[in-house]
Amino acid sequence: MRLVSKEALRAFLITQKDIEAHRAGTPIPHKMTQRGLADRVGVHPSFINHLTSGRRRCLEPETATRIAEVLNVPVEVLFVPVAPSAKRQTTHRKTLQAA
Repeated sequence: MRLVSKEALRAFLITQKDIEAHRAGTPIPHKMTQRGLADRVGVHPSFINHLTSGRRRCLEPETATRIAEVLNVPVEVLFVPVAPSAKRQTTHRKTLQAA
């Protein structure tokens, strides 16, 4: 699966702007921290950070599903399917033909 955009995921997470607004007296909308999301999904916090910073966009479908479940949104809001590369398809076909 591929992340639609880093901004789409950031919308569900507490940002520095949220923290600054909270210090100024504005309540923080119902969001969670990157670490909180990572803990609930079962991945390392740096994995979530890489998604929100744009250093990483692709991930396993199971992880994408788990992130969407934890954030209580449909998977399609945050992720789109990615077609396997031609090399993967060729390798998969060779494996099937050999069996």
